[in-house]
Amino acid sequence: MTGAMLDARESEARTSKLLFEGADWSFPLLQTVYEAVQKIALEDLGLNVFPNQIEVISAEQMLDAYSSVGMPLMYSHWSYGKRFVRDELLYRKGYQALAYEIVINSNPCISYYMEENTMAMQTLVLAHAAFGHNHFFKNNYLFQQWTDPNGILDYLEFAKRYVCECEERHGVAAVESVLDAAHALMNQGVFRYRRATKLKLGEYERRRRERLANQAESYSDLWRTVPISALAREPTLSEQEVIERKQRLRLPEENLLYFLEKNSPTLQDWQRELLRIVRNVAQYFYPQRQTKLMNEGCATFVHYHIVNRLYDDGLISEGALLEILHSHSNVVYQTGYDNPHHSGMNPYALGFAMMQDIQRICLRPTDEDREWFPDLAGHDDWRGALREIWANYRDESFVRQFLSPHLIRTLKLFVLSDKSAEPAYRIDAIHDEIGYRKVRNALAQSYDVSGAEPDIQVVDVDLLGDRQLILKHNVRNGVRLAEASRDQTLRHVRKLWGYEVRLEEG
Repeated sequence: MTGAMLDARESEARTSKLLFEGADWSFPLLQTVYEAVQKIALEDLGLNVFPNQIEVISAEQMLDAYSSVGMPLMYSHWSYGKRFVRDELLYRKGYQALAYEIVINSNPCISYYMEENTMAMQTLVLAHAAFGHNHFFKNNYLFQQWTDPNGILDYLEFAKRYVCECEERHGVAAVESVLDAAHALMNQGVFRYRRATKLKLGEYERRRRERLANQAESYSDLWRTVPISALAREPTLSEQEVIERKQRLRLPEENLLYFLEKNSPTLQDWQRELLRIVRNVAQYFYPQRQTKLMNEGCATFVHYHIVNRLYDDGLISEGALLEILHSHSNVVYQTGYDNPHHSGMNPYALGFAMMQDIQRICLRPTDEDREWFPDLAGHDDWRGALREIWANYRDESFVRQFLSPHLIRTLKLFVLSDKSAEPAYRIDAIHDEIGYRKVRNALAQSYDVSGAEPDIQVVDVDLLGDRQLILKHNVRNGVRLAEASRDQTLRHVRKLWGYEVRLEEG
């Protein structure tokens, strides 16, 4: 038998094993591919995922999901419609592409896939979203501590229903006025350090009814006094009295929405509930803002491993693999610093590169790797090492712990000093041991969400005088608040507080 005949038979045998041929997809075909992807994800990579709910949607439905922060249920607000119109216009004119998928941190884990995707692309997004993101959502400690995937859909259904009821009772304008103010404070409406208690919807509604009943029977001692003249001021208090007052109010308080919801002397019950809805949604998304790099790096690494295994096992063709790798390469492309489209580090590129580098350190460590990563170098289970990292780190700590000198050289990373008083950039860190640590620390710091946002806290309230609310902005690195946006945001705080608000910077 000739070599040509053997090659022909091998090619025919490989073709007969293929999960799909051509670009068209169908739901039975999606099920077949899903089962093959699931087998590799669970048995090879050892992933632990929520049950998957997969929905294929149109471009218009994807745009609608964009506008409502990617959730299948959301309360109505004019800003969502505005974003839908903007994104639709950009998409129709070809200025903006749509995501291949959207995945939701819920149980079951809901994934939306574009109906325009080819079967090869559906294979890619199945591996990426239904298993990569799904595993990260279920196992990372931030999501376990701060979110409730079992109850989020029920809570959003309640929020949507409640906002509609408020619009019917109090008018759309009144509801939008409160939501506008709450949305302006969304980034300052999360607990960064103190974890709020997670409640299921049934328990939440029971607590809400009890709270309303208690409020009807009594009123807060904080506002027992009637406001006196605007010219009057709180009498001088002893240092101990000031401390006791702040303890009663739990000051300082970093979560502005929480403080306004609990202590505003002018808000009605339905307005307080709207603030609670907005801050709960903000809190739900806070872990995602802290893990963008790791989440996308995990999902990209997972899909890359799975599609290559599918090809090695003869389940997808060379054409399908090339189409997937073409899309993969576009996703992980990192623009140069001198590219007009450069906007910083691509989280897909850096996250995927770090996951691959960790795999390399486990399998093929160098002497440098053994010195920098003694617990990781030569690890006999790179899959288990990656799963442990995915579970126990966020972006800032992940980069600070695992960005290697090898990768710093590969990505050509440096630390530049850009001071306005100096006529040129100055390189602060080169590729030596001290420089590697400076590069790693500087890059890690850029992923610290709390460090990138202004630190504004409620520090005091004039209880006996004009009820002025006092906020303090703790200035970092000399960066003060932009005057225009600062004044606009303070107007929203005054609207929710009902009295004068003063902001101090220092």
